Amino acid sequence: MGDLHGIINLNKPTGITSAKALYRVRSITRQRKSGHAGTLDPGASGVLVLCLGGATKLVESIMDQPKVYRATARLDVTSESLDADRPLEPVEVSAIPAMQEVRDACQSLEGVIQQVPPQISAIKIAGQPAYKLARRGQPVHLEPRPVRVYWLHVHRYDWPEIEFEMACGRGTYVRSLIRDLGEKLGTGGCLTSLVRRRVGPFDIDEAWSFETLAQATDPGEALIELSQARRMLAPDAIVIPDRPLAD
Repeated sequence: MGDLHGIINLNKPTGITSAKALYRVRSITRQRKSGHAGTLDPGASGVLVLCLGGATKLVESIMDQPKVYRATARLDVTSESLDADRPLEPVEVSAIPAMQEVRDACQSLEGVIQQVPPQISAIKIAGQPAYKLARRGQPVHLEPRPVRVYWLHVHRYDWPEIEFEMACGRGTYVRSLIRDLGEKLGTGGCLTSLVRRRVGPFDIDEAWSFETLAQATDPGEALIELSQARRMLAPDAIVIPDRPLAD
């Protein structure tokens, strides 16, 4: 098999880092020059765009693409990491928010907002990832930064659980958004499950799993050729995903 140049739209399962997912695909494709465009936490699943060969030059343009996430969260707890990877801590709530309050709070988080990243994150402080400083008990101070939330749609709210979908731009942390939602509602806020459904033109319904990749007669079957990938990622081809219809 010769060198492969193009993109593989991988449906990453939970329980594995993005780096390990990439290494596993490398073992199937035998293409060493490769990288992923946008990390997914081990507890998250969904679209992980892998760039092979000459397509590694497209990583930055892919990371600039709008993304769609489907998330579930609890509003009665929090955690150090703002997700269920760390022990859950109960939060005292004086009044359970009504559905309209939840919808209004979600709407207030749309647009360009100032967001503080989670302390347990890969954001670097003086060259050190924030999560390593936090692990050593050192103070972690992260400044708010502008991120864009195109829309945020509540699919289900059944206290204390909320399930929603959102489209957002580069650098947006869903964990931080849930924390901020809880602050607006006077509740906790902790991510419990996350699926990345779309990155730009790459959709989860068209993604390959490890199993389907391994079963393919030729791993190149999963490849979006470099020329096609360039056309898909052209500036005039960027489309903001539509907001879901009302449930």
